[in-house]
Amino acid sequence: MLSRAVAMLLFTATPSEVIAQSWPTKQPIKIISPFAPGAAPEAIGRPVFDHVSKQLGQTVVWENRAGAGGTIGAATVAKADPDGYTLLVNTSAHTAAPAIFASLRYDVVKDFASVALVGELPVALIVPITRYKTLGEMVTAGKAKPGSLTYGSAGVGSGSHFIAEKFRVSAGLEAVHVPFKGAPDMVREIIGNRIDFAFANLGSALPMIEANEVRAVAVSGKRRAASRPELQTTVEAGFANSDSGFWVGTFAPAGTPADIVQRLHRAITAAVTDQAMKTTLANLGAEPMLLSPSELDALVRAEVTGNAALVKAAGIKVN
Repeated sequence: MLSRAVAMLLFTATPSEVIAQSWPTKQPIKIISPFAPGAAPEAIGRPVFDHVSKQLGQTVVWENRAGAGGTIGAATVAKADPDGYTLLVNTSAHTAAPAIFASLRYDVVKDFASVALVGELPVALIVPITRYKTLGEMVTAGKAKPGSLTYGSAGVGSGSHFIAEKFRVSAGLEAVHVPFKGAPDMVREIIGNRIDFAFANLGSALPMIEANEVRAVAVSGKRRAASRPELQTTVEAGFANSDSGFWVGTFAPAGTPADIVQRLHRAITAAVTDQAMKTTLANLGAEPMLLSPSELDALVRAEVTGNAALVKAAGIKVN
């Protein structure tokens, strides 16, 4: 039986205070990854949340809910109770969804509370080892015969799709999009010399690059990748406004109490800035990207707006 003092405390506390007092001891924290097992959210997120789990003294369980460009898993979290027990770990495909799916069942801006970025992943523009030696050579070939180039992605609306479209628009290329079920299939087609180019997570592509199975000719970010500093960015190669980031971030349902969001934010920040974790993430190809919840909110809003403009400029069909 509750003591009189504890009972009085619970009676007079506000609902958010009660949640804050009980969290996170009530039940395991469930993390939804909206892509297949082994994809970036889980690959990068698992080691980080193992660290978070130890900090909070709380079990963390993962659940993959793949499909529809990550929107099935995201919708699950959008409709979950805002109590800190259900979180979404998603890629930057999160901000592409509103531009691709006309009948999205949730609002990316209004239905989520931004928590923290888990990391940023440099993305490499890869080509078959037998086709092009430089990015300029590939673009020249594509412009000489408009529509002849093919480019792969991990699916319509995926990060690799939008990064490729932004580059294609910047370069003024007419090319054919070939979507796959996931990044492994896309990379396999590059290795097999069946498509001309694709943008792939540098960390996962690195073994194939080092084995000379594919060639990396540039990276898509605003700066060069720490793991391959010799690779120029697409902007450095002369393609203005072609830079694109690829991140993995954590989101809670809208309405989650601010103290819970901040506690999660502090735990994730402590994890990704831990020296051993930095090494772990670097081995996975990820780099720290520290943003406050409000800064992540601003990034989401900016990318939603930018992706809507990109869909229009690139002529991408909306589902």
